[in-house]
Amino acid sequence: MEEEMDLVIEMAKEKMENAIKYLSDELAKLRAGKASPHMLDGLTVDYYGAVTPLDRVSNINTPDARTILVQPWEKNMLEPIEKAILQANLGFNPINNGEVLRIVVPALTEERRKVLVKQVKGEGENARVSIRNARREANDELKKLQKEGLPEDLEKSAQQEVQKLTDSFNGKVEEILERKEKEIMTV
Repeated sequence: MEEEMDLVIEMAKEKMENAIKYLSDELAKLRAGKASPHMLDGLTVDYYGAVTPLDRVSNINTPDARTILVQPWEKNMLEPIEKAILQANLGFNPINNGEVLRIVVPALTEERRKVLVKQVKGEGENARVSIRNARREANDELKKLQKEGLPEDLEKSAQQEVQKLTDSFNGKVEEILERKEKEIMTV
């Protein structure tokens, strides 16, 4: 019974860690005025009839704080990559010089910064919901275990441990959100 209880707690922790990882990945895609290769994460391109992630057909780097450089491994991929970036509607206008695509990241306006902060808060709330769901599922499993013979005091201590995990992960969400908001609002 105690092994099953530990397993329930471990599963809850894993789900909460996944929520934090997902939040971090989503926030990395939001641009904060500073160029980052992550801004193009999730972008796919038609590579000889196969939908392929952009980072698998090109090298993406940031030579300076305002520029993203996309260097395809094959020159004939320049146009499909340019088309994919334009279709993704990221607000970027790539410059094709025949060798590489240069993307100049425009400075953020105050209004755009506020919209991004709202987006950040929305992503944070999604992460908190995932964490609460993991807590609820763990507590439900612990109650089932109690009905199957787990002593009540062990069930209560396990629920307290799950609550500590929940509080800890919610704290991590707050830290991540504060950092991202600061990054966005810094001119």
